[in-house]
Formats: sequence, structure tokens, C-alpha cells
Amino acid sequence: MNKAVFLDRDGVINEDTGYVFKTEDFRFKDGLFDFCKAAQEKGYLLFIATNQSGIARGYYSESDFLFLTNWMLGRFVERGVNINKLYYCPYHPDGIGKYKRESLDRKPNPGMLFSARNEFNLDMRRSVLIGDKNSDMEAGRRAGVGSLFFLKGVYDHSQGDDVKVVYSFFEVQKFLRSNGANRIASNCQ
Repeated sequence: MNKAVFLDRDGVINEDTGYVFKTEDFRFKDGLFDFCKAAQEKGYLLFIATNQSGIARGYYSESDFLFLTNWMLGRFVERGVNINKLYYCPYHPDGIGKYKRESLDRKPNPGMLFSARNEFNLDMRRSVLIGDKNSDMEAGRRAGVGSLFFLKGVYDHSQGDDVKVVYSFFEVQKFLRSNGANRIASNCQ
């Protein structure tokens, strides 16, 4: 079975300035690419799992999001990082039109993580999730992800003894170097 690193987008991959959908507003977080390369070298597959309620709310179109996504993924490739797959949820219960609905993919639900698990034969207990919201942490818990990292930024600290609060990708990278995900997984369940 494979192990994975799940990354949220806004607030983790890029600075969260609120409903980012233009390339000129997209600023990558410091240390992201070095972290991703290190994770790949340790044998982790890389995934992005992101709620995109801005689509549901009509702030930008799904086409706008996909254009930005292709641009973003191109920046990863330029730096030698392979994102195995990006999962996104454009739905929200307060949305408009076809996007106004509940979804098992919308975090805190674990649908996107389960899709990756099933598609890529992932061992969730040996996997890592990095998010910046309580909904990210809860999705990781519900999916059985072994190591949860709350990247401190705009949002308050996540609740739970199972969450490690970090201030940089360097801290998570140290954890991976020490093979921490495998150690934590052996303590689960």
C-alpha cells in the first residue's frame, strides 16, 4: 500500500487572501516546494484536497478555478514536484444553482480523501494531512489519516490531542525525516 501527503489549498499551498481565483493573486507559501520534494523522496504520493465554496457562491466559475489549477500544477512541475491528483468540492449548502447542495466530498466529510485512498491504494494510517482549518482536521480524522498537521495562520488552533500545530513546512519535513508517520500509525487504533 502507498502512503500519502494530503494538502489543503488555500492557507496551505497558497496564502489565504479570500477566494483566490486569479494567478496574479496566488502566492505560494514559503517552503512548500522543498517540503513536497522531500516528501516524494520519502515515498509519499502527493494530493491536494480543497473545498471551493467560491464556485458555489458565484464568486468565480468552475472554469476560473480549473484555469488557476492548471497554472498552479504547472508551477509544481517546474520545480520537480508531481502532484498525483487534485480533488476539489465546488458544492456548498448555501450555494447557488447546481452547486447548492450538501456533498460527501465537502470537508469535514472525508469523501475526497476516500476517493484518493480507493484510487491509489493508500494506507491512511501511514499518511499525513496538512490543513489550516478544523474542517481539514476532521476530514482527516474521519478518513483515518495517521498524522494531522494544523498549519498555523489565519485560523485558530484546531482542537484535539491528535493534531500537531506547526508554523512551517520545515517542521512537518523534520517529522517525515524522522519517519514519524510510520511511528504514529503503529499507535493508531
